[in-house]
Amino acid sequence: MVSGFGTSALWLVSGVWVKDLTGSDGLAALCMVAMWAPTLAGPLLGTLADRTRRKPLLIGANLLLAVLLLTLFTVDSPDRLWLLLAVLFVYGAAGVVHDAAESALVASAVPTPLLGDFNGLRMTASEGMKLLAPPAGAAVYAAYGGASVALLDAVTFVVATGLYACLRLRESRPEPPKGDWRTQTAEGARFLWTRPRLRPLVLAGGTTMLCAGLNGALIYAVIDGLGHTPAYAGVLYAVQGAGSVVVGLLSGPALRRFGERRFAACGIALASVAAGLRAVPSDPVALACGAAIGAGLPCVLIAALTAVQRETPQALLGRTAATANTLVFTPNVVGLAAGAALVELFDVRLLSAVLGAAWLMTVLPLLRQSAASPSRTATRSASDANPA
Repeated sequence: MVSGFGTSALWLVSGVWVKDLTGSDGLAALCMVAMWAPTLAGPLLGTLADRTRRKPLLIGANLLLAVLLLTLFTVDSPDRLWLLLAVLFVYGAAGVVHDAAESALVASAVPTPLLGDFNGLRMTASEGMKLLAPPAGAAVYAAYGGASVALLDAVTFVVATGLYACLRLRESRPEPPKGDWRTQTAEGARFLWTRPRLRPLVLAGGTTMLCAGLNGALIYAVIDGLGHTPAYAGVLYAVQGAGSVVVGLLSGPALRRFGERRFAACGIALASVAAGLRAVPSDPVALACGAAIGAGLPCVLIAALTAVQRETPQALLGRTAATANTLVFTPNVVGLAAGAALVELFDVRLLSAVLGAAWLMTVLPLLRQSAASPSRTATRSASDANPA
């Protein structure tokens, strides 16, 4: 919650900061590219989380970012823009390592039957911060400038470091790595691909985020159809975030009730139907669809992450989780780019209807997998995942 607040605030403000410095929309968009680009190297960066103990790695990564953010006080003109983009790139790379290490640490600290509950609570905290942090960051930026938002983010990383230090967990030193870095990276991807319980969920997550990107690119065309100004996007995003907060609280019991595949399938079906109904030019329908999409999207993400944590040995979990994150979240950027092009060529109502139908088809592989091998509840204990 703490570091997520700072990250969400900086995410919004960095683009506004660049826009004010240069007047360029393209350069402002580069901020998002700089933070997202390291995700493509997720399998490689995730290997670092398996070569060292995770708690010290998380503490070190937080302190590194806290110090690095302070250099942004020197960004006061367009010729210093390179420094801001460089910091955001390192920020994104550290975030990849952080997510991989944290996923592995959670799997060793939380009892296996409660992983779904914990991941749902993390999703709720993350989405809750996305609702609160951007307005707060914008207010700080308007009053004191971009460097002050960077300082706010640095402070949250210091606080998060203290919280990690309070975590009571004994970690054994990882075994000496076998093979070079490339071989170790491939092990995580190979494990993920050869596990029939994991592969369908991760592929469904990637397909879902591709469709989510396409759907996100249509939002301003949908708002035009409703007769509102672009600022109405804030209302739709808030409703969508509220849906994600609610489903995060319910995900643990739902996972135990339905299993990972059925839970993911229900979420995809809900989001796809809502995306298709956005073709109806009605405010109540648009708000209901926003809430439904917000509730549906996290289901497959929580299910995939929980399955990876349950099925993967601790020695491989960092790079496997990072590989899964790359496969799931990279398509979102592709979908945003493709949607931005399609919305210029076709009517938004037609695009929404086609997208909803195509998105719904991605449920079928999950349902076939469920019928072929019924989902079982977790029977392993935390000591099975971390004998030390």
